[in-house]
Amino acid sequence: MTKKDFLKDTFKIALCNNISVTSRTESSVFSTVTFDGMMYVAERMLETGISIILEENFVPVGVKKIDEADTIKRLIDRYNYTSLDFKFMGDTRILHQRFLEREKSAERGEVNKIGMVVPYDTFNQWCRNLDDFDIGGETVRVNTTYYYAKGRIHSLKTSFCAYH
Repeated sequence: MTKKDFLKDTFKIALCNNISVTSRTESSVFSTVTFDGMMYVAERMLETGISIILEENFVPVGVKKIDEADTIKRLIDRYNYTSLDFKFMGDTRILHQRFLEREKSAERGEVNKIGMVVPYDTFNQWCRNLDDFDIGGETVRVNTTYYYAKGRIHSLKTSFCAYH
């Protein structure tokens, strides 16, 4: 089976390679553009029958202006794919510390940086926003509290795989 994967942060860096982002507001705008771009590319892949993995902090309806879950579910249904949703979870106090460390790292990429020190309560709410994301299909929950590979899982995330 051929598969392609798209990681939101690296996708956003590629889209914004020649753009200077100077505020959280600008970064959020480019996050929206990134989601739209990922959905466009994902649909082109699904049209060809390729299985895909998409990674982002996907959120349920009501958190952002667009209902990401519905957008993804419609693509999965349109091309008759099956979804497998991975929810990476953990102790948000530990994950918050990892997040703060990652924000300072050069690997983070300027366009992905928040541009402020994120307090624990804000970070925790962002993580809780991911809890209700649902696109149907099977969900695999992975506790990442004590798992850490440099540049990888630093906070709660939702990823999914669409396959035939």
